[in-house]
Amino acid sequence: MLSHLFTVKRTAAMRPSIQDLVDHTLDRMIDKGRLADLVADFALPVPSTVIALMLGVPEADYDFFQTQSQATLDLSIPIEESQAAHATLSAYLSDLADRREREPGEDVISQLLADRVATGELKRKHLVDIAQSLLVAGHETTSTMIGLGTLTLLRHPDQLAVVRDSDDPQVVARAVEELLRYLTIAENAVTRVARKDITIGGQLVRAGEGLVFSIPAGNRDTALDSDINGFDIDRTARGHLAFGHGVHQCLGQNLAWVELQIALPTLLRRLPGLRLAVPFEEVSFRKANVVYGLERLPVTW
Repeated sequence: MLSHLFTVKRTAAMRPSIQDLVDHTLDRMIDKGRLADLVADFALPVPSTVIALMLGVPEADYDFFQTQSQATLDLSIPIEESQAAHATLSAYLSDLADRREREPGEDVISQLLADRVATGELKRKHLVDIAQSLLVAGHETTSTMIGLGTLTLLRHPDQLAVVRDSDDPQVVARAVEELLRYLTIAENAVTRVARKDITIGGQLVRAGEGLVFSIPAGNRDTALDSDINGFDIDRTARGHLAFGHGVHQCLGQNLAWVELQIALPTLLRRLPGLRLAVPFEEVSFRKANVVYGLERLPVTW
């Protein structure tokens, strides 16, 4: 139902508007002074705004969305708070669907209402569930990649310089692929049940038995490269599993590629003196979240 909204052609057409958004967000961050939290001031607002625009969310509600969607993924808060945030988002999106029914636009919700709900193929409740999944998954993962990707490049200054100074879009594209493989932020285990007897790595798995797969371990498999544990933007990393594989491959991968290929080099070129404002040992990583990432990233320039 949604794949045609996230094609290579459609997401490529969004490049100018995403570039404008990235520049505007950087302008605001720079205007605040020479010290910033890159997560709150840049990494989170960019993808949050992109996915909100795609869903037709009014600009006045962006901050509300960020707060509620983060709460749904935070494993450190009481489950009642997470459930309340989920319910609040659902109610909001249901109201937004009502508005889009009266005043349709070019956004995802309007298109699903016209193409799927009106024909009876999709129930209104499922439309709200889809919109909420897109909202949470569409900004949390990409914002995490912007923050962690920046930190990784700062820890590898020679490779950072290549990304910053190159005019070749393929150099940036390869760097983004390597960051996706190296960081593998969606680290939660994938579980499956064998439908028939199979042998994996010399181990017989019988039909009906369960398996638990580690995506990060798959992205460190020496079948990809002999020196796979290192970070190397010259590597051809297109075989990585950061977006999953097969029928469960990430719907928004094309959008994520575009956002990362714009956000990271633009940040580095606008702020060539970018550096950590605290020792690396003081950088705050998430300890309880569905998506691996940073709590904060203090930077200066």
